Amino acid sequence: MPSIGENKCGLAASDFQKEVQGKRTDLFILRNSKGSEVAITNYGGALVSIMVPDRDGHFANIIQGHDNIQGVMSSPEPFLSTLVGRYGNRICKGRFTLDGKEYHLAINNGPNHLHGGPTGFHARVWEVLSTDGKSLKLRYVSQDGEEGFPGTLVMQVTYSLTEDDGLCIDYEGTTDKKTIVNMTSHGFFSLAGTANPTPSAMNCLCQINADYYLPIDETSIPTGVIASVKGTPFDFTTPHVVGERIDLPEEQLQHGAGYDHCFVLNKREPGELSFAVRVVEPTTGRTLEMYTTEPGVQFYTSNWSTGYGGQHGATFPRRSALCFEAQHFPDSPNHPYFPSVVLEAGQVYRQKTVYRFGIEK
Repeated sequence: MPSIGENKCGLAASDFQKEVQGKRTDLFILRNSKGSEVAITNYGGALVSIMVPDRDGHFANIIQGHDNIQGVMSSPEPFLSTLVGRYGNRICKGRFTLDGKEYHLAINNGPNHLHGGPTGFHARVWEVLSTDGKSLKLRYVSQDGEEGFPGTLVMQVTYSLTEDDGLCIDYEGTTDKKTIVNMTSHGFFSLAGTANPTPSAMNCLCQINADYYLPIDETSIPTGVIASVKGTPFDFTTPHVVGERIDLPEEQLQHGAGYDHCFVLNKREPGELSFAVRVVEPTTGRTLEMYTTEPGVQFYTSNWSTGYGGQHGATFPRRSALCFEAQHFPDSPNHPYFPSVVLEAGQVYRQKTVYRFGIEK
């Protein structure tokens, strides 16, 4: 593992090495020949640094995270740039029925279940299967009944950094009995670079390849309607400044305290790896493109961030990050016509999401 002087992110492996849950946590750094870096800890699979250049060639960290393992474990935002499972997003009242049996999950977001619960995959130490400086393969075995979910789920996640500055996240999971699975990565992207304070992300130009989105009720559960974005503040089919319409007196924006909605991605066929999102940060010229096999992306504008501290003295004010969480739809088990999140014994859960970083001159 490189010492603190040998990496751009300035993170020390020793600050991430601890015995937690009887397992060893550590820091892993992926690099490419362009000098870009991605730093990950196997606690929650959290992304703690992504170092990429701006239009002047200056490298900065563009992901919100912490600079030591204690910070990751006790973050005021428990899902800060972590892996999320077994079920990303919300399940209404923490209840769903599978084969006639009702399951009850933790209520940890108003009246609802969120992101796999308080001891979900974000709060677990993942086993390191392999790492070679270009990729990192992690595994977590979620036991039958953990957080209320049925079936023992074996999930593998591989992070890899490509030569064209793509961060690929590949998921593969199997279960020994029927269950529900909806994995995601909850990266809080700050393309201007993290700082004290981290600049607002509201001036970013954003395009989302979605003609429809899922309206939510006052507890952020989908109403069941699949609504057209046309003529609404949710129309990002052409690029719009994120902050341009976010504070309009519109019911959906009020329900989410801004954007916190699942967009239904335009797909020619289910499961294809296709374009989902493009973001341009105008001050630095940094760009983010997202491609995913998932049917949806949750767009969240960090509406509940409070200015808490992160790596190297950075602070994270409200709306200083954009989250694009590739996933199936929220509350899918309770909406039979949403794409299925059921995983049968013998089936393999697969997902691929790519975040590609670039520069617009």
